[in-house]
Parts: sequence; structure tokens; C-alpha cells
Amino acid sequence: MAGAHVESLLARTRMIWHRARTALRKSAVDYFRGDASDWLAFGCLILTIPAIACGTLMLPVWFSPAALVLPIVAGGLLLRPASLLALYAASAAALIVEALVLGPYTQGPARVTPGTVLVVAACGFFGLVIAQFRSRVGVPWRRGGTMLFDLRERIRVQSKLPALPRGWHREMALRPAGGQSFSGDFVVAARTNGGRTLEIVLTDVSGKGMEAGSRALLLSGAFGGLLGALPPHGFLPAANGYLLRQDWDEGFATSIHLVLDLETGDYELLSAGHLPALQLSAGTGRWQEMTGEGPLLGVYDGAEFTPARGNLRPGDVLMLFTDGLVETADRDISEGIDRLTGEADRYVAAGWEGATWHLIEKVAKDVNDDRALLLIRRHSF
Repeated sequence: MAGAHVESLLARTRMIWHRARTALRKSAVDYFRGDASDWLAFGCLILTIPAIACGTLMLPVWFSPAALVLPIVAGGLLLRPASLLALYAASAAALIVEALVLGPYTQGPARVTPGTVLVVAACGFFGLVIAQFRSRVGVPWRRGGTMLFDLRERIRVQSKLPALPRGWHREMALRPAGGQSFSGDFVVAARTNGGRTLEIVLTDVSGKGMEAGSRALLLSGAFGGLLGALPPHGFLPAANGYLLRQDWDEGFATSIHLVLDLETGDYELLSAGHLPALQLSAGTGRWQEMTGEGPLLGVYDGAEFTPARGNLRPGDVLMLFTDGLVETADRDISEGIDRLTGEADRYVAAGWEGATWHLIEKVAKDVNDDRALLLIRRHSF
């Protein structure tokens, strides 16, 4: 009997623990998504209002009625619209009490003037606009900024180039327009065929900066899934079909797909309306444009892409880039390419470490467009 009672007690304890753990997990998920209660933040902010009012009445030298904008601004960032309205009602009541107690003849910073009322009301209006916007788009009221940070980091991780075997050097630099965190240019890369083949896709989505950032995030995830899952010649047709299915108003993109054999140096370039790649021959010291033939992605179905073929010999360099690096309103693409290759020649003797970042600084530092530059070099030893 005692053993049965102990087993029953243990079973009941496990059931209670399971329910508590499930409730805790749901609470944590709700907290992150913004579905949890905001009573704690509301309680803290509502207590600051009488504290500020008492400080204004008792220590007018140190406190001002305009200090009520502090909980109002914080509420706009933390609370839901319904809780925010209650906070505003408490702030208005505190302002009325201050005006009645201090009276119209009070001098100094503690005086409640029409200007003070307007400042508090304006802050309340903008705080309510922010709260309603967050509520409408579903941004969590806590840690909402981390969502944008996570999206930016996801694009950065997806654009990371894989390590290459001895004898090869690769690097990439990407600069969004206007110093923003999001770019319409992105890279996906993978080593396929048992690690022998390097596949890199550089894509330029229509638009720039934040305008193209959401589309670039979606496409980088989709392209990353396609890369390596399809034969090289099947990637761009599949990517083209994917863009067509999105039915975006600005649903086109340019893309260049490099397929490089890391043992022989042979490569293919498949282009979807993208700028040519540039290859530096170590033997002649000259740059050569390499490009395949194909239309923009997302324009029409059934597009065909004809590759260009080449070989990277020891000491050769291959550069892939987007139009923001070589095209401006007062300079055409050919002039931009000449300037880029002229600056790149400086790194032949100095070595190519960090060359991509410095080249963007030299040729397109203040351009209001997304810029991406990718460099592959085969060592001469």
C-alpha cells in the first residue's frame, strides 16, 4: 500500500511539473512574440507619474512639469495602445493637479504653461502613433529591435564564403546604400561535388538599401537552398521560376553564377543580365571581361542561360561585382570598369589581402547604391 501511494504521489508530481514547464515555455514564447502581458512595464511607468508630480510640487527647483514626457515616451516604446491610453490619462491628471496646486502666478521652472501642455501632448501623440504601428505590424513590444538585428545577421551568415583549400584566396566586401544595415546585393556560396567545386552566386535585387532588403533576405534563403541541390546549369532557371512565382511589382534581379573546379582552375560563368566578371591574367598582366548570356531573373518564363568558360592559372585573379561599384549618374559602366581595374592593379605586387574593402573605398565610397565585390585568386605557388 505504501509503495502504491508513493508511485501515485510521484505520478502526480510529474504531471504538475509537466504542466508548469509547458506554461513556462508558452509564457517565454509569448514574451518574445509580444503576446505576454505588459503589466510590469505599465506598473513601473504609472508609478513614476505621481513621483514626478510630487517632485514638481515639493522640489520645484529640481523637477519640472515637462518631466512627464519621460514616462510618456517610454510608454510609447514599451506599452500596447490600450495600456498607453491609461498612462496618458494618469499623466493628464497629474498635469491638472500641478496646474491647480501651483496656480497661474507661480514663477520658475515649476510653472505649468500652455507650452508645457503642448510639449506633453505632442510627445503623447507621437508615442501613440509608434505604439499603434508596432501593434499593426506585429513587432514585439519587448526586444522588437532584435528582430531586425537577427535578419541582418542572417543575411551576413548566408553570404559567408566557405573556406578554400591551400593555394586559393577568397574575400568579399558588401556595402549597403546610405550606410544602412540591409542591402539588395547578396551572395550565396557552397562547395559541392565532394568539396572539389566552388559555387558562388552574386545577386543584385531591384531597388537598394532597406527597399530591397526584405526581398534580398527571402531570395538569399531560397537561392541558398537551391545551390548545390541542383546541377549548376539548373540553378538560374530554377531561380528565375521562383522569382516569377513571387509576382512582385519590382520582381527582377540580376545574378552571376560561378562554378569553379578547385583542382584544375577551370570555371563556368552563367549570367542572368549581370555585369561581366573580370579576370586578371598573371602572364600578360591584362584584365579580360568574362560573361555568359542570359536575361534578367523574373522577367519571363523559359529563359535560357549560356555559360562562358575560362581557367584560373596560378597567379590569376577573378572579380565579381555589382553595378553600384562601376556605374553612376555621371559615369558609364565601361569607365567605371576601367577605374576599378586600374585601382586593382595596385594590389598585384602588394598582395590581395583586404583588397575588396579598399577597392570599394577607392572607386565607390560615396555612391548611393548597394555595392558588392568578390575576389577569387589562385596563388602562384
